[in-house]
Amino acid sequence: MASELVLNNLRVVLDSVAELCAHSSTAVRLVAVSKTFPVDSVLLCYRHGGQRHFGENYVQELETKAQQMAAHGADQIRWHYIGRIQSNMINRICAVPNLWCVETVDSVKHANGLQRAMNAMGKTLKIFIQVNTSGELNKGGVHPEELLPLATHVTEQCHSLTLIGLMTIGSIGQSLGSGDENADFALLRKLRDALQTELRLSTELELSMGMSADYQLAIKYGSTNVRVGSTIFGVRNYAKKVDTEESK
Repeated sequence: MASELVLNNLRVVLDSVAELCAHSSTAVRLVAVSKTFPVDSVLLCYRHGGQRHFGENYVQELETKAQQMAAHGADQIRWHYIGRIQSNMINRICAVPNLWCVETVDSVKHANGLQRAMNAMGKTLKIFIQVNTSGELNKGGVHPEELLPLATHVTEQCHSLTLIGLMTIGSIGQSLGSGDENADFALLRKLRDALQTELRLSTELELSMGMSADYQLAIKYGSTNVRVGSTIFGVRNYAKKVDTEESK
């Protein structure tokens, strides 16, 4: 029954995303955030739900699940690291099988660390720059005024990194508010448009914004990458979290 519920939840979210996309020319990627849930849930969505993109917040949990999924022959899976970056974890993140992108780059130091690791491996890595659009002290991300210098550094100095977009985690107040306005989403879109012009990029930068409570509104604001977890997998049990020290 639990398996049927997860698959049904996944279908509902996918149908919702598809319906919203039908009114625009923008494709939207669903990232199923599987943190704290067992690898069996990931395998279920991969094999029976057609889901390919999954997100994890904790390095050890990402490593374990990626290795287990690789052992199951899930060679089309695409992992997104969406947790805070710690310098001593960078090499481990970059070594994860089928790592597709890192969404939380917010400093030159971490960009350089990822650059060194990927260069040593002879590979390239897609990244998002995380922007703190709400100004909350407990949120990661660069301040809006620091975005251009960091993006310039990445595009000019980090040749093993490919900047594909901007990411934000909006404030709870904005996410749970009623109506069709969200200041965090509006700001990230504005910053993306300005950065696109400033850097004269030929490929449009993506917007990674929107989670379980607000992904539908985020898509209306132009999100191309929504990160949905509890709406698919259910309420999380953080007591079972694999890597507790990484949440500090």
